[in-house]
Amino acid sequence: MISVAWSKRHFATEKVTDLSTEKVDSSVDDSDLSVFQEAESRWERWRAGIAARPTLNLAYRIGVGVVGAIVFAAGIVAIPYPGPGWLIVFAGLGILASEFAWAHRLLHFAKARYDRFMEWFGKQSLFVKGLGVLFTTVIVLATLWVLGTFGLIGTRVGLDYSWLESPL
Repeated sequence: MISVAWSKRHFATEKVTDLSTEKVDSSVDDSDLSVFQEAESRWERWRAGIAARPTLNLAYRIGVGVVGAIVFAAGIVAIPYPGPGWLIVFAGLGILASEFAWAHRLLHFAKARYDRFMEWFGKQSLFVKGLGVLFTTVIVLATLWVLGTFGLIGTRVGLDYSWLESPL
């Protein structure tokens, strides 16, 4: 299990970067962080109480795993659609990473790859960006067709074409 707990002094004096730490000015007024630090301290005490009971700890970890997997799967499904698909994926990984070290590593790996891809995609020509939009549109339309959305809407507006019906 990965420990995300930080001492108040450590939080105020060091800033964690990818794989290194660098000192930051500790004279900065961080009184506005005290509410968050207090909440984090309460969370750590609550979580330690659960971890002290093996059966409860196992049930908690299973619950976190199930909820995280559901959120992660919903995000995967939502990726091609307009909206927060990747945000949901990262939220699911974040939930899993709160209890599982492998998910924590995967979260950092996926975030780095996503950022790198988006930086690359932003530098591409209008043609490549247009292909990305076209690919996304095809995926969305194909998914809507397979799910039967076109057949449902078509019959409501008087379009009874057989090719609008889902193949399923």
